[in-house]
Amino acid sequence: MTEMWFWLITALMMVVSVGLFILPIYRGKEQDEAASRDELNKAFFRDRMEELNEEAEEGLVENQNELAVELKQSLLDDIPASEKSATQSKVPFVVLVPGILIMIAMSYGLYSTMGNYREVVSWQETASRLPELSRRLMADTNEPMTDQEMADLTLSLRTKLQQTPDDAMGWLLLGRIGLANRDVQTAEGAMAKAYNLMPDDSDVKLGYAQSLMLSGDEQNSNTARNLLREVIRVDHGNLQAFSLLAFDAFERGAYDEAVAAWSTMKQLLPADDPRISMLERSIQRAEAQMGVGEGQSVSVTISLDEQVQLPSEGVLIVSVHSADGAPMPVAAKRLPLSRFPVEVELTDADSMIPERLMSSLPEVMVKARIDNDGNVMTRDGDWFGETVPFELGGSSQLVINQKQ
Repeated sequence: MTEMWFWLITALMMVVSVGLFILPIYRGKEQDEAASRDELNKAFFRDRMEELNEEAEEGLVENQNELAVELKQSLLDDIPASEKSATQSKVPFVVLVPGILIMIAMSYGLYSTMGNYREVVSWQETASRLPELSRRLMADTNEPMTDQEMADLTLSLRTKLQQTPDDAMGWLLLGRIGLANRDVQTAEGAMAKAYNLMPDDSDVKLGYAQSLMLSGDEQNSNTARNLLREVIRVDHGNLQAFSLLAFDAFERGAYDEAVAAWSTMKQLLPADDPRISMLERSIQRAEAQMGVGEGQSVSVTISLDEQVQLPSEGVLIVSVHSADGAPMPVAAKRLPLSRFPVEVELTDADSMIPERLMSSLPEVMVKARIDNDGNVMTRDGDWFGETVPFELGGSSQLVINQKQ
C-alpha cells in the first residue's frame, strides 16, 4: 500500500466516522421524540375512548360520536405543533464543528503515537528494494554485504514470499540466507517449503539437507543423508553432496565413510585443483581417527543439571586439559547441541597443537561448555562443567551445572 492510498483510505474512514457522529444528533432525537409522541397519543386516545364508552353505558353522555370526533381532531391538531417544535430543536452545524475537529485530531494523533506508522513506511521501503538487494547479493565484488543489508534482504524477501508463496526459488534463496546467517529455524523452514514445491530439484535437495544437518536432530540427519544420496544417484559428480556426506560421516564417527567420500572427490577434481591439498589433510585426519590405539583416546559422558536450560542456538565445546587445570586446552571438539546425556570421544586428531599431542599427557581433565553465541571468546552466561583428573585412555562422567 502506497502512502497516497493510506491517506485516501484514512480520509474515507474519517468521513464515515463524522457521519456516524452527526446523523444520530440530527435524526435520532427527532425520530425518538416522534415515536414517543405517537405512542403517548395512542395511549391517551385509547384511554379516553374507554372512558367515553363507560360514560355512555351509564347514561352520562348523550353525544358520544361527537366527542369521539373531537378527540380525533385534537390528535390531528397535535402533529404540526410537534413537528414544528422538533424542527426548532435541531442543533446548528456550527456547534458540532469543534467536536468533529477534535475527533479527527485525536484519531490521527493517536495513530502517529501508537500506530507505528514510521515502521510501516520503513518496512514498505525496504520491501521495494528487493531487486536492488538481490543484485547486490549476486554481484561478483570484493565488498560483502553488511549485516543490515542482509537483514533488509531477508525482510524484503519474506514480504514478497507472503504475496507469492509458490515461488520455490524465492524460498531457496531465503533458506540460503538463513544458512549464511546460521539461522537454523529460518533455513530449515524455508528449505522445507522449497522442497515441497520442487522435490526433484538437486539444488533444493542440497539446501534442505544442509539445513537439516544443522538442526542436530538424529532423525533430521538421517533424512538429510537420504536426500544427499538421491542427489548422487542422479548426479554422480556432485561435489557438494559428497562434501556434506563426508562432513556428516566424520562428525558422527563414521571415518571410513568420510575417507571414501573425500577420496571420491579427489578423483573428480583436476590434478592441479587447489582443493586437493585440503582433501588430503581431511583424509589424513580421518585415517588418524581410525588408527587411534588403546590408551590414546579420552571418553566422557556429558549430562545436564536440572536447572540448565538449553539455548535455541548454540554449540557444545568439549576440551581436554592437563591434570593441573591449565586454561589452554590440549585438544578440543565443537559439537552441535543435541540430546543429553551425550558421549564424546577425543583423540590426538583433536589436538590443538601438532607439537603437543594429547597422548603425551599421563593424566587429563575434561571441560564442557554450552556456548550461547558461537563465539568461543565470549563466556558470560554460559553453562559449564568439568571432571576431576583421570588417566589418559580412561573415561569419566561430567555434569554441566555451573554458570559463568
